[in-house]
Amino acid sequence: MERLATQAAGFGLHLEAAQLELFASYQALLLEWNERVNLTAIREPEAIQRLHFLDSLTCATVMGDLNGRSLIDVGTGAGFPGLPLKILYPQLRLTLVESVQKKARFLEEAVAELGLADVSVIAQRAEVLGQQANHRSQYDWAVARAVAEMRVLVEYLLPFCRVGGHALAQKGGNAASETAAARDAVAELGGAAPRLHPVRLPDHSETHYLVVIEKVRETPARYPRRIGIPAKRPL
Repeated sequence: MERLATQAAGFGLHLEAAQLELFASYQALLLEWNERVNLTAIREPEAIQRLHFLDSLTCATVMGDLNGRSLIDVGTGAGFPGLPLKILYPQLRLTLVESVQKKARFLEEAVAELGLADVSVIAQRAEVLGQQANHRSQYDWAVARAVAEMRVLVEYLLPFCRVGGHALAQKGGNAASETAAARDAVAELGGAAPRLHPVRLPDHSETHYLVVIEKVRETPARYPRRIGIPAKRPL
């Protein structure tokens, strides 16, 4: 895990020895479970550390100190970016949303094995959760990686954010065109103009982007729409 520590330091992020041990345990669990549940196509340890762990940690470069903050990770899969951010910021209040039951069970075991406090795992669709009072407008940050195109994703994320909070989407090289196409949807859902922050991972040719949207108004009550509608009829 020393390479992960060195690469994280390149982004201004410091990992203690105890945090590196947690990442090692997380990696071991991921590889073990991946033998029977398809959690990730990336199976080589160095690639897991760079393309999953480090890629998740880069979110912190635009989020600041998350200790004492609340974050909901929508469609988290095997826990990215939420769990690496929780390891980096132990006092983060984290909610992991994953509708696939097998993946949700992995997340529950990972949280227990790593001894992480203040982490909730919810096996539910974002369209349902975003209409529930105990989650709607409750979070400082709502994040997602590789879940949906931006017009769809903002309808999943912005309802969770409090006014003054932010949505963050991790996107690839098509981030600018996707974000431009989602501008009307962002405004409709209560967001300010999106800001794009480029990220270049070591030994990786493609530039990634962190798309950050501040929530400046409450999201209209009709959003998010029913399950499947945002993807079928994007705003």
